[in-house]
Amino acid sequence: MFLKEIKSEIVSFKDELERLELHTLLSGELDKNNAILTVHSGAGGTESQDWAQMLMRMYLRWAERQGYHAEIVDFQPGEEAGIKNATITISGDYAYGYLRSEAGVHRLVRISPFDANKRRHTSFASVIVSPEIDEEIQIDIREEDIKMDTFRASGAGGQHVNKTSSAVRLTHIPSGLIVCCQNERSQHKNKAVAMKILKARLYDLEIKAKEKKMEAIVGDKKDITWGSQIRSYVLQPYRLVKDHRTNVEIGDVDSVLDGDIEKFLKESLKSRSAKK
Repeated sequence: MFLKEIKSEIVSFKDELERLELHTLLSGELDKNNAILTVHSGAGGTESQDWAQMLMRMYLRWAERQGYHAEIVDFQPGEEAGIKNATITISGDYAYGYLRSEAGVHRLVRISPFDANKRRHTSFASVIVSPEIDEEIQIDIREEDIKMDTFRASGAGGQHVNKTSSAVRLTHIPSGLIVCCQNERSQHKNKAVAMKILKARLYDLEIKAKEKKMEAIVGDKKDITWGSQIRSYVLQPYRLVKDHRTNVEIGDVDSVLDGDIEKFLKESLKSRSAKK
């Protein structure tokens, strides 16, 4: 009579154990922070821009599944379809810890919906993930090192459009970093959000520089660079998503593109912990 209850307790215990295991893996200094995620389309025009939008939707759906709050703070539409780039803030416990392994180049292989001859195309898009910086962490940015431009917000469907030049673009002259924000109504609020993103990106650059220095001492770790994809999403001639770092493969491509990327995230966390 207790068998059903015992089975239920075992499943519950297993889930709790897995949750605790993941939390021990999320031990980085900023893993608990919110995440700032940017998707850039690669070379290839409409093909890559459409792929970038598919990736953006994947992360928005993942955030929704996890109960995180996601907000598009910058959005540059493509000429015919898709997006040139978009920046999303994802708020919730350990958002950055989970998503940091998504940084890199993502590759799509499919029969192009934009090719009248129905040929197979390969598209690339890159993902940048930075932690949102707490007020306690000091990132010094001198006013004279920043160039600010304002412009009218733009986007499909009218949701990002307004009639005044309230959108803000900040250029950090020493590093060459450019960040934008256009989802707020006022220029002041857009500047504040853009500064937050800039601080996160500068902190991320500093961390990566330290990691690169450590790699030179410790040895061989592959850098994430354009052209060295971390994951391939193949829709033709077969259907498979493969992570090239952990060798995790999932055949249900549709569910992955709908935000079911938990298996990839968990295995990346375990792999990162093992390397440490």
